[in-house]
Amino acid sequence: MDAMQLQTLLTWFAVALITLGVGGAALIGLREARVGARRRARLSGATMATGGSGGGSAALAGVVSGVKRLGDRMAIQDPAQLSTIRAKLIQAGWFSRESVAVYLGAKAVALLLATIATIFTVPWAISGAGGMGAILAAGTFAIAAIMGPDQVIKARRRKLELEYMDGFPDLLDLLVASVEAGLSLDAAVTRVGEELSRRYVHLGEHLRFLTLELRAGRSRRDAWTSFAERLGIDDARALATMLRQSEEMGTSLGDTLTVFSEDMRAKRMLRAEEKAMSLPAKLMVPLILFIFPCLMGVLILPAAYRISQTLMAN
Repeated sequence: MDAMQLQTLLTWFAVALITLGVGGAALIGLREARVGARRRARLSGATMATGGSGGGSAALAGVVSGVKRLGDRMAIQDPAQLSTIRAKLIQAGWFSRESVAVYLGAKAVALLLATIATIFTVPWAISGAGGMGAILAAGTFAIAAIMGPDQVIKARRRKLELEYMDGFPDLLDLLVASVEAGLSLDAAVTRVGEELSRRYVHLGEHLRFLTLELRAGRSRRDAWTSFAERLGIDDARALATMLRQSEEMGTSLGDTLTVFSEDMRAKRMLRAEEKAMSLPAKLMVPLILFIFPCLMGVLILPAAYRISQTLMAN
């Protein structure tokens, strides 16, 4: 068997595997759709439609329901990491109950796509034309499938953490103003959440969740600790610790918030000064690589041209 026949055989084998996988997934989806439609029809006391747009919508709803149940089953298989994954997704700004199932489903789809792409690189590697390129492509697909969803979550978490750190001094200033105006801490949180949502949307959502927890009867200590864990920044943890100590020791809440707010404003000013001081060092690389060669060209090329003209004239 020569190389061409082996390449053709592997290609057809890969196509057969892909067709088998897609067909199996389609059969499972159709079966889940039929079971879901029958269950809904039995619970509603109606007869399931056998054609038309109603049947199509019922089948689509069944497929969506089957996908969600599949994601729930994947999440239940590893209950030890369920709370950790949910905490990471909440810190990244996804609060839905189905977010864990969607995350696990995205990882499974990424691995499936990477496997399919790697199978298609096998004939390229066997033919001898790919060589190291085929191996690098397969490795890239594998790394993207394994680390891609986690990197997306980390990038979104970093973006939201910057928003939280920028908005936290404003949050404390509004809390101080509300408490000094005569509002209780719980009422001040509700008011601040309404005002802060206009500029910092995600921080306002976290404050709304904090308000709902307090209204549901959760203790203030646990509610603020949960709020700090959802934000995932040190300033929120320090605020939760400060409120707990203030409640235990019986100190004035307004004075405590005022001191903490001044500290947050000082930290924000220090961060701004740090960025301003690091700007010259960051500009050094583009200055040397791009601006300095252009400047040298503008200054030296006219003189070099005149010297060359003078030498040629002589």
